[in-house]
Amino acid sequence: MFNNSSKFLFMVIMMMGSLITITSNSWLGAWMGLEINLLSFIPLMSDNNNLMSTEASLKYFLVQAMASTILLFSIILLMMKNNFNFEIMNFYTSMIILSSLLLKSGAAPFHFWFPNIMEGLSWMNCLLLMTWQKIAPMMLISHVNMKLLLLFSIIASVIIGSLGGLNQSSLRKLMAFSSINHLGWMLMALMTNEIIWLLYFLMYSFLSFTLTFMFDNFKIFHFNQMFSLFFNSKILKFILFMNFLSLGGLPPFLGFLPKWIVIQQLSLDNQYFMLMILMMSTLITLFFYLRICYSAFMLNYYENNWMINMQMKSMNYNLYLIMSFFSIFGLIMISILYLML
Repeated sequence: MFNNSSKFLFMVIMMMGSLITITSNSWLGAWMGLEINLLSFIPLMSDNNNLMSTEASLKYFLVQAMASTILLFSIILLMMKNNFNFEIMNFYTSMIILSSLLLKSGAAPFHFWFPNIMEGLSWMNCLLLMTWQKIAPMMLISHVNMKLLLLFSIIASVIIGSLGGLNQSSLRKLMAFSSINHLGWMLMALMTNEIIWLLYFLMYSFLSFTLTFMFDNFKIFHFNQMFSLFFNSKILKFILFMNFLSLGGLPPFLGFLPKWIVIQQLSLDNQYFMLMILMMSTLITLFFYLRICYSAFMLNYYENNWMINMQMKSMNYNLYLIMSFFSIFGLIMISILYLML
């Protein structure tokens, strides 16, 4: 297995691969950046303490290699477009390119691999898969003019992301379906305005980091661990579930701000049908988040079923409190600053 310095090097190469894709002015260069990103992320997925990481990395490689093959095939078709009818060729190649990029990002209906791979990863790798690994495919999606397929993927993502999390006991799978739901919102933001997409992505990354940081520190992977873990610290328990509600987009938490901006933009564009679907899916997501939080606040367990180290380093604790403060009160502070200005 790789040591920490090797993993840091692979992480740098992974980020460079994404930057190559974003800054590339040709599809072939973008494909090369995606391949560099893929081959550098595979070693990061390996973990001595997790037997499922090898299976997850193999599944991830196979799915991403298939998506890269489809993308390369469509790039070759684009280069051959002079030999065929241009309009028909452009339509089919755009559809194939968009499908391969949606498969790479884990958007529905190409999401089948995402929850299973998330289940086999550590929390930090889950965070990378939910955030950084989506940047390059989504930037390429913005260059593809195929609105009908993209709208279908948005509708499927928000519905599957909300309904898929209803009956989950695994936190990693719940975060995976939550990521699929948020991906639908981000694709909708990408269709309307790239600045709104960037704001949504940054907010989502911050909220995901706040939650995964806590899960990783206490090695929490299932809901029943959360119910029995914080019986000595009600403050940590309260803050953790408030961050859950913020990720779901419940006002007045910070997670509502990017959704609010997308809702406002869709209202200005008169896209009321998409707005209704997005809001209904978010209400379903908030339903199972609120159900979990209600159970956690009302029920109290005084014995642990697992021997868990409850000590948290003071630096980590202070960092978590600061991040949680912005997550819970961020929207209120932004509203006050806006009124003052």
